[in-house]
Amino acid sequence: MAAAARRVSGDAQGMKPLRIPKPVRHLVIVGLLGWCVQVAAQDFSACGPLANHYGPFDYRTERSRLKVVEDYHFTPEVESLVRGKSGTSVAADISYLMRTSPNHHRGLLAILRLSERTKCPQPPNLQYSVECYFDRAIRFKPDDTVVRVLYAQYLHRQKRAPQALAQLQAATEFARDNALSHFNIGLMYFEMGDDTRALEQAHKARALGLDRPELEQRLKAKGAWKDPAS
Repeated sequence: MAAAARRVSGDAQGMKPLRIPKPVRHLVIVGLLGWCVQVAAQDFSACGPLANHYGPFDYRTERSRLKVVEDYHFTPEVESLVRGKSGTSVAADISYLMRTSPNHHRGLLAILRLSERTKCPQPPNLQYSVECYFDRAIRFKPDDTVVRVLYAQYLHRQKRAPQALAQLQAATEFARDNALSHFNIGLMYFEMGDDTRALEQAHKARALGLDRPELEQRLKAKGAWKDPAS
């Protein structure tokens, strides 16, 4: 995968910025050894129900209820894929977390990193495949634009441009007047090489009051920036 652009995720509830990490080069990780589960063709009917003994909770609006889960199953060591916390594996802890909050943004990022490191669509000890986790997140909260952008990034890097575009189009509809969402969508369009749509999203973000220069700077560096029409 190409190096990930720095991306900020958030919503109207005041989420803190979240950085999408760069791809990881190392293949051997403490607690990740095991057999890769190959997923030839994704069967979303196998992605499981969302009902859980605790939750599920919306990561955007119910984060306080997730603290007890994060304290025991998503410590900094788990999030950085160093070691498990609960006496099992990193993947098992992340699986537990994602059952309590299917749209947990940082959990999804950890799953993406885990898949990159193991070169596997369903890493060892992870309950579901990468795509299942996105399916579950979207079923749980279809309007979560951060999930849509992350899924678009994953699909783009799997060379599945039509599906990635569909996720960004859905994210744009749900973004409405959320400037930060439009900014994130624009960054993803830029990564996909669609400068026209990236510019459109940059203009929307600016019109909605977001003063962040990164997307504009990248478009200018490619000679693709145009000031919005007066």
